[in-house]
Amino acid sequence: STFKRFVEVGRVVLLNNGPFEGKIAVIAEIIDHNRAIIDGPQTGVPRQPFAYRHLTLTPLVVKELPRGAGTGTVRKYIEKSGVLAKWEASSWAKRREAVRARARLTDFERFDVMLAKRARRDVTRKAVKAA
Repeated sequence: STFKRFVEVGRVVLLNNGPFEGKIAVIAEIIDHNRAIIDGPQTGVPRQPFAYRHLTLTPLVVKELPRGAGTGTVRKYIEKSGVLAKWEASSWAKRREAVRARARLTDFERFDVMLAKRARRDVTRKAVKAA
């Protein structure tokens, strides 16, 4: 099969919609073909049903998480597997944070970034010309 990420109990998901947009959670139970119960005790996402169309499957999985596990059990398995540290270390999470930080810049901070990029470009251009 060409698919690598499947909807399964223990799959870490990124929420794309609602008040918890941008946070990650874990699938605790599969309801049907359209929804699953997600839980994110360490990320502030309460246990709730969530539609698949409003989340993105990540490559991370909490191994051996039992079906229908309660919030305390989910918390224990997440801590044991170190999923949050793996997510923070991933290039996907780093890129999302960089985009978010760039969007929060003020006009003056954007101006400073422009000047820094110009200075870096000048140094690179002079080094290439000298070589």
